[in-house]
Order: sequence, then structure tokens, then C-alpha cells
Amino acid sequence: MDPLKTKEIEKELDNLNDWSFKDDAIHREFSFDNFKQAMGFMVEVGFEAEDLGHHPNWSNVYNSVSISLNTHDADNKVTSKDIDLAKAIDKIYKNR
Repeated sequence: MDPLKTKEIEKELDNLNDWSFKDDAIHREFSFDNFKQAMGFMVEVGFEAEDLGHHPNWSNVYNSVSISLNTHDADNKVTSKDIDLAKAIDKIYKNR
């Protein structure tokens, strides 16, 4: 999988909600009312990531989830796999 060029990533970010590009990855922070909601979100994202065969770098602290996406097989650069997963994550978050 070929890495996207910076201009391609920036164009794709226009179609995503609150994602940013920094340090060869796209990033977003998610907030929830409590830990249970944050963990439920992570479980849903985990199932979607497994279906897509692409997994996030993420962390959770109480009611927040931080996600970073890049493709390890593309020298840790952003590829279309990251954009696809980010779109799926946005949809999961919106539907909660």
C-alpha cells in the first residue's frame, strides 16, 4: 500500500470530523460522558478495525479516547486504509 502525499491527506481530512495530521499519522480525540461509554466505543471500533484488517494506535483515560492512525506496512505513513478506518470511526461515534 502506497502512502498518501500530504496534499492528498489534507484533502481527505476535509471529509472527516475533527481529525488532524501530524507526525505521519492522523489523530482525533473523542469524549464521552463516562468510562463505560468510552469503553463501549472502543469495543465497537475494535470490531470494525478487525473487519477492515487495520488497527488503531489508541489510548483511553476515563471518558476520553485518543486515536492515531498510520499504516505499519507503509513505513508508518498514512494510507487509504487509515482514511477508511477514520471514516468508519466517525460513523460509529456519530451513531452513539
